[in-house]
Amino acid sequence: MKNIFKGILTLLILLAFKNGYSQQTVSTPAFRREFLEDINHLRQQGCNCGGTFMPPAAPLVWNNTLEFAAIGHAGDMATRNYFSHTSKDGRTMEDRIVMAGYTFKGFKSFAIGENIAQGQLSIAEVMQGWIKSPGHCKNLMNPGFKEVGVAFNNNYWVQDFGMREPFSPEVQKMIESGKYKVVGKN
Repeated sequence: MKNIFKGILTLLILLAFKNGYSQQTVSTPAFRREFLEDINHLRQQGCNCGGTFMPPAAPLVWNNTLEFAAIGHAGDMATRNYFSHTSKDGRTMEDRIVMAGYTFKGFKSFAIGENIAQGQLSIAEVMQGWIKSPGHCKNLMNPGFKEVGVAFNNNYWVQDFGMREPFSPEVQKMIESGKYKVVGKN
């Protein structure tokens, strides 16, 4: 299943290049490692976000689905020349992340967030900008977030955060047997 997902992700990235995202920087192990090191170093120390001290938080892990959502939004902003959390076609952050496959169905709890930036030339520079912005900084330090995916395209940066908490194995069995029913977003 994991190899199928990687194959589909690779195909979609290649199709994105075909559709005009030629300036896109595809994530490399070094790109992911540097971002995770910078984010997790900050989370390990805690941070002052606009006058509010955010205590240390658990490290984030890289999520390819969140990265895919970020790649799509960074590419769209670069291609269509805009800067917003809402796509020109009206899609929200939640729409894009869920459409990329990071869904809430079957999970006990679900949370997402997004940081965007434009014009910074390096990971260090974009991270400093996000740390100086209270809202972006609070996303970086949010202890509820467990995963992250980041993309860069022609001076547009998108950082998507997520958390999905699965049901316990016992509850999963109860759901599968029909004894419990999950009610919520579909």
